[in-house]
Amino acid sequence: MSRVYFVGCGPGDPDLITVKAKKLLQRADIVVYSGSLIPDAILKICKKAKMHDAAGLVREEIFEILKQGAIQKKLTIRLHDGDPAIYGAIREQTDNLQKEGIECVVIPGVTSFLASSAALGLQLTLPGVTQTMIITRAEKRTKVPKEEQISELAKHKSTMIFYLSVHLLSDIVKEAIKGGYPKTTPAAVVYRASWPDQKIITGTLEDITKKVWAQKITRTAIVIIGDVIQPKSYEYSKLYDKTFSHGYRKAKKN
Repeated sequence: MSRVYFVGCGPGDPDLITVKAKKLLQRADIVVYSGSLIPDAILKICKKAKMHDAAGLVREEIFEILKQGAIQKKLTIRLHDGDPAIYGAIREQTDNLQKEGIECVVIPGVTSFLASSAALGLQLTLPGVTQTMIITRAEKRTKVPKEEQISELAKHKSTMIFYLSVHLLSDIVKEAIKGGYPKTTPAAVVYRASWPDQKIITGTLEDITKKVWAQKITRTAIVIIGDVIQPKSYEYSKLYDKTFSHGYRKAKKN
């Protein structure tokens, strides 16, 4: 069967690409990649592939390249930064390819919010603080459903993670406070997580915008809001508590 692979290459650090993704890229005949979002070190893994930079292409052109590659039984890859499933616009591609009888296989990748949390040394779900993450984006040209407005999501006071939104940071802060986060809530911005020029900026909702603007960061950054960044207190895990029994260990008596 004709096939196209949608491959996530990770957040930027070439060592964070999966083994499966790397093996496919080494064998690839055709690769359509996401322009400046993917570092040269990863593109160089594509030793024999014909390369197409998607930055200069429209949807129909990308589809035709992928379709023709698959029909010709060439190993064809649509290479995405991070993970293809998160703001990767793959559904419109896979649906149309499948209508042509072409199988689509998705290879997951390490997404940039995980690289960002790693850079910050965070545990995003922290007992006694929050057990929930909300991954979203601020509204601009891409509309957001009314029930997913930042001020609505902020009512949960969980860990909030924003993609594609650092240029709208002042709006994020305003809406987060409107939704119920105190101005003292910790906030962090990680620019180009895992890249050599990675920058980490931390603060609170009160001062994070000023700090980020001072660094002239307006794109390619993840915004994280929540007490997990700088918790005042938290609970220890029940899993490793000596009084806790589970299928592999019985509780220890005092």
